[in-house]
This record gives sequence, structure tokens and C-alpha cells, in this order.
Amino acid sequence: MKFFYGLLLVFLGSLCAAKVHALMKPILISCGSNSSIVADGRHWIGDSTPGENFTLSSSGFIASASMINVEPIYATLYKNARIFNTSTSYNFTLLPGNYYIRFHFYPSRFDTFDVNESSFDVIANNLKLVSKFNVPGEIYWKNTRSNSNITTLVKEYLLNISLNELKIEFIPESGSFAFINAVEVIPILDKLLSTESVSKVGGSTSKFPLSLSGRGIETMYRLNVGGPEIKPSDDKDFWRKWDSDERFMFSVNAAYSINNTSNVSFASINDTSTAPILVYETARTMTDNQVVEKRFNVSWKFEVDPNFDYLIRLHFCELVYDKPNQRIFRIYINNKTAAENYDVFVQAGGKNKAYHEDYFEAISQKVDTLWIQLGSDSLTSASGTDALLNGVEIFKLSRNGVLAHAPEKINIMQEGGGSIIQKPKYKILWAAIGVGVCLSISGLLLCIAFMCYRIHQKRSLQSPEKRSPVWRSLPFHGTIESTTKAYAKSPSSKNGASALNRIGRRFTVSEIRAATKNFDDSLLIGTGGFGKVYKGELDEGITVAIKRANPQSEQGLKEFETEIEMLSKLRHRHLVSMIGYCDEQKEMILVYEYMANGTLRSHLFGSDLPPLAWKQRLEACIGAARGLHYLHTGAEGGIIHRDVKTTNILLDENFVAKMADFGLSKDGPAFDQTHVSTAVKGSFGYLDPEYFRRQQLTDKSDVYSFGVVLFEVACARSVINPSLPREEINLAEWALRWQRKNSIERILDRRLEGDYSPESMKKFAEIAEKCLADEGRNRPTMGEVLWHLENVLQMHEAHVQSRSLSCCSSSPSPSGSEKRYGDASFSLPRIVEGEEEEAIREV
Repeated sequence: MKFFYGLLLVFLGSLCAAKVHALMKPILISCGSNSSIVADGRHWIGDSTPGENFTLSSSGFIASASMINVEPIYATLYKNARIFNTSTSYNFTLLPGNYYIRFHFYPSRFDTFDVNESSFDVIANNLKLVSKFNVPGEIYWKNTRSNSNITTLVKEYLLNISLNELKIEFIPESGSFAFINAVEVIPILDKLLSTESVSKVGGSTSKFPLSLSGRGIETMYRLNVGGPEIKPSDDKDFWRKWDSDERFMFSVNAAYSINNTSNVSFASINDTSTAPILVYETARTMTDNQVVEKRFNVSWKFEVDPNFDYLIRLHFCELVYDKPNQRIFRIYINNKTAAENYDVFVQAGGKNKAYHEDYFEAISQKVDTLWIQLGSDSLTSASGTDALLNGVEIFKLSRNGVLAHAPEKINIMQEGGGSIIQKPKYKILWAAIGVGVCLSISGLLLCIAFMCYRIHQKRSLQSPEKRSPVWRSLPFHGTIESTTKAYAKSPSSKNGASALNRIGRRFTVSEIRAATKNFDDSLLIGTGGFGKVYKGELDEGITVAIKRANPQSEQGLKEFETEIEMLSKLRHRHLVSMIGYCDEQKEMILVYEYMANGTLRSHLFGSDLPPLAWKQRLEACIGAARGLHYLHTGAEGGIIHRDVKTTNILLDENFVAKMADFGLSKDGPAFDQTHVSTAVKGSFGYLDPEYFRRQQLTDKSDVYSFGVVLFEVACARSVINPSLPREEINLAEWALRWQRKNSIERILDRRLEGDYSPESMKKFAEIAEKCLADEGRNRPTMGEVLWHLENVLQMHEAHVQSRSLSCCSSSPSPSGSEKRYGDASFSLPRIVEGEEEEAIREV
């Protein structure tokens, strides 16, 4: 009997050991797959059937990528995706402990789903990882910030699982969807992220234990300093990717690479999985440290999310010196001292000893960059002292259960690499006093100027024949009046004054529901970031477009207020008119004139509509240009649209183009300013790179976006298409490459063949190219773009006429004096006739 019990215990023990072993194995999931696959040398389980340690709460949709443009080892992994249009979760059974969680995203076009329109949240055990997440947008920011060209995205997190389960929820926004290609759940068996000895940046030299209990961690950056990229397959412990640091260096020439591929070992046995040994075999050291000025430093710059805490892990290994006091330097993080008199040989305990140092930094709401700088310590007597760094990791720590980046971001760029000497406080105080005095004087002068203006305005209104049209901001309530009728009424008239202060009709919810048959999906004509757009019919028999905001969208509220504010100032033939609005019962609804032919994009690609002829495309571009020119010049300072794209150019029943969607618009700079400092907003593919770099918005940002629109009109393809080969993904870059080769016809819409004259297309492409100049000062104004587009239309019509008459004649170019913008040469624009002149009169 004892023998039987012994066998039973052995059997149960082996079962438990097998179960524990299974729970501690990495879980690799290929999403949207019916079977297991092999990718990057590892086995990935299809998620269509429940696995040994995971289940899927609902199936969603399985979709296939239209085209794969990744390394062959990942092609099978990114071929399929799981798509969710309702809240869905992956549920894992795990042992308590720390885990790497990785999400793989490949933004291809999956069947009928356009990932450019996806927006979703991801929550892991009540920790919000991302909010309103758009994968193509995230890839665009990463490529822009680090000057890289990635096509896939891997988001990595470190989570502590206190119970036996992990629940990862994908929650799409209303009217949108979520998607995922692959998920990794990898257990961490040792003290990989031990934070028992952390130094606070700018604080005392004493170290402290940093508690990560209950906090989620996101890997922001992981760099192999001085060496090439390390692929996940070369980091066998945890399959981490280590990027090269070169793209993040403020000046590559400030340091040179060194390496030692032998005899490198870890300073402590507990650090063997902190980083692969390859990281410590290469490093960067300062260039010409014997002759450079002693305040010189080596700098790396990183874009980070504001208002979070960060753990910065620096990896060191002395590869040259075999004695102490031969390499001593200082470490600065965000211009604050992190360490003085730092000697890697002493800290690590010898040459070729791998070692890391952890630092803690709290980033404020007004900072979105993190600098790491290494500089010589001029106070030491060491001969040939310089700095050394082997690797960098930057981790973001959650705050209040949130790792997701806040939607609004205050961008204050730090200049250069930063000085290693802090400014004295008394200088800052005097500077603040000086700024305050200047602001006070400026405010006084502005008040005087405003009073003079009001007096002049009052006098001018006393005489009807001397009244001049002025731009007025109107309240929200009342019934709409035509500009001509309202202007004709006397200001002293009661009715006239009332009409003067009304923008549009205020609808009730019941009226809106009646017009849309209670928001019937059959009347849905579009969706966007603001919400859904329905076709409706008012009691008077007028057909309208009704835009209903998503009630859960904070962005929608802001766009609703901005759109009403902007449209209270605008009235123009080439701007979509607002008829009224509804703001009761927690609804935010805008009512516009109905544009029977929809968006310009729908007539270019992605629908069954017949393609527009070249003349129709030119007329649409000219109409949109007139609308933008009016925005930029119709009021003091002008208005910047900030979201110019083909989906915001609408066509009426006669294919007249009108600009729409002013939810992101901003008033232009004041008379004494050159730009508006604001957070970056806009649409990927159309965004002005200068605006993104400097956070300085000008009307030339609209010009850049309009240049992308012009190439989109000519080429009839989306501005960002991740499924294409790498060099073709971004339309603006691809088209510019061919335009500079004088071969733009190679990429034109094939449906235009025989429908245009080569001269008109050449001129059209030149305008688009000039709009896409890197610097705003080298771009034309919208007035100049409009003038040249009209010239292109004249050239085309002359070509058609000459062809119909079977004779050869050329269309003369309009005369005009020349004006240069950098390398761009433009004729001065003619005065826009009656229509434009009359349009800027607002009552």
C-alpha cells in the first residue's frame, strides 16, 4: 500500500510539474489563424481554437493582408489579422510573476477593412495601455521622430501578474474597429527589472529602491549604442530587439564606435539576462577628447510622452582601460546631473565587465523630450578623460492605472543638446521680470489700438455710404439670413440688428430624428473622427447632411465648438455652408447643405464611381484652392484649415468643390507674429513636416497638405498605403521622386491617358512639387497656387480646342512680374474677380 501511495504521489508530482512547466512557457499567438505556424524560428499558435492557456471571448473577423512587405521570416505571421468591431478579450491562465507582453501590428489593408480608419483602446488587467490607438499614425510618428522607415509596429510592456490570470481587452471606438496580428506573453524568471538601487536625476547622490508594485511599464526605446541593430533572434532569453543608436544622436560626429568581441562577461551573475552580451561588446566614446572644449558632450535625444515617470537604464562595459581613474565623466539627463565622477571600471569592478545603472526622472506636462548626455569631468585630473556608453533602455511607468498617452500634448522643444551648466536663478528671475514688463507694455499698446479702431468703426457706420464690410463673430442662435439681405438692413433697425447676430437655425432633437428617420443606417453617408454623417430631409423639403458627434468623444466636443465658431465667420461659394445645429439632450449635431456627389476621394479611388475627367479634377482643385485662399485672406490673421485632404473636399450636384470640416481649424497668427504655436494635429500623409518638427502652424502648412492633394488627384491612390513596397508607401515622397526625374507620367492614373495635354500635366506637377517644399518660406501662397491652377486649366482647354480644330497651337502663359520663393519661381497672382471680392464681405 505504501508503495502504491508512493507511486501516486510521484505521478501527481509529475503532473503538477508538467502543469507548472506549461504555465511558465512563452505563449505565442498568431491572431486570425486557424493553425500553428513557424515564424522567426518560433512556433506560434493560431487563436481560432482555445489554447492550453488562453481563450478568446468572441471571434470577431479573420482577415487577410492584401500585400505583405516585411522580412520573409515574419511574412507568415503578418499575413492574417484578427479584427474586432465590439469589445473582445484574450484571457490567459498564468502563474503569478512578471511578464513581457508584446503586440504585433502590421497595417495592411485587410479585406474590406482600412486600418487607417481603425481606432481602439487596449486594457490589460484594468491597466490602460493605449487609448484611441491608430496604428498607421503611430508608425508615422515613429518614422518622423527617428528618421526611420519601419512598416510594422511592436508594442512591448512589462506587467506583474499578481493573480493567475491576464485579461487583455481590445475595445474599438464607436463606428471603428480594432485589429491585432500577433501576441507574445513571455515569463520573466529572474530579476530582470530589479530596481533596488536607483538614482534620482538631479537629486542627491544616494540611491533608493523604486517600487514598481502595481505599476505597468512600457518599453519606449532600447538601443545598442555604437553597434548595429540586434535582432530578436540574437536575444535568445527574451527575444528583444535592440535598435542602432545613430538616428537618435544629436551629432554623430561627436563620438566614434569601439568594440571588443572577446573576454566580455557580466559583473554580477544576477545580470546575465539584463541584456545580451552583444550589447556590451560595442560602445561609443567621445571624439578627440584631448582637444575639444571641456564642456563638450555626446548627446542622444528621445521623444517621450509628457506627464509620466521614466526609468532610464544605461549599460556600461569598459573595453579599453584596465585601471581606475583613466575614464571619468559626468552623466546628464534632461540637462540635470545624474552622476558625477563616473568611472565604469570602478563601478563594474574591472575591464570587460558588463554592468548597468538605473535612473529615475519625472517628466512634466510641458516637456516631451528626454536628453541623455555624457561629458568630460573637467574637475578630475585623469589624463585623456572622456565618456563611454554601451546601451540604453527607456521605460515609461504608469500613473493612476494608465500607460496611454494623454490626447492633448504641450510641445515645448528643448534647444540643441543643452548646456551642462545650469543658468543662475537670479538671471532667470530678471529675465522673467523683463518679459513681464514687455508684455504689459504690449498689452497697453494693443488696448489703445483697439480703442482707436472701435472709434473709427463707429464713425464709419454712422454714414451708410462710408460703411465698409467687416468680419464679425456671430452667436449661435437664430435663423440663417442671406449675406445680401442682412447687409442691406440698417444697423438701427431692430430686425436688421437681430439678423446681424444670427448664424443658423437651432434644431430640436425631434426635428433631427424626423429628418434622419431616427438615424436610420440606410441614410448613413459617411463616418469620421467626429462621428457619423447622415442624409436627411427637413420639413421644408430641403435635403441636408447631418453630422452627429460621438457622445463619448471629448475630441468631438472640441471639434463641435470649433466648427460652430469658425463657421460663424465664414460664407463663401467654395466652403460648405452650415444651416444649423442641435445641442440638447447631450447631442452635438451640425446640419450642413447636402453635397450630392460626396467626397473628392470617392471619385478618385476606392469606390465604383466613374473616374473624373482631367478637366473635372482641375476644376475641383481650383474650387478647393479658392476656398482655402479665402480662409487665409478673408480676415485679419486669416484662418488655417489644418486638415486639408480629399475627404474634406466635397462636390455638389454640379461637381463644384467646397472645403468642409473645420473642427481642427485655427485662427491665423496675430499681426505681429509669424506662426501659431500649437499641438500637432492633422491627418497622416498630409501633415506638414515643418509644422510637426517645430509645432509652429502657418498657412503654409495648408499649402503643403494641398500639394499632397494635387498628387493624389493626379495619381488616384491613397496617400499612405502600407501594403505597397517600402519606397511607394508615402505618396508625397514617391511622387516627388518621380517628379524630380521629370517622369511623373510613370505614376499617373492610367484612366487619364489621352485626356490631358503633357504641358498642363507638367505645370500641374510643378505646382504640387513647390507646395511640398521642406521649408514653408519656399512654398507659394494659396493665391499663387490658385493662379497657376487656373493657368493649367487654360492650357488644357486650349489643348482640347486645338485638338478639336485639328491644328497645333499653344496656350499663352499669362503675363505678370516674377517673384521667387527660395528655389521656386512664381508669377504674382492676379486679383481674384467679383466672386472672391464679394465673398469676403461678412455681415
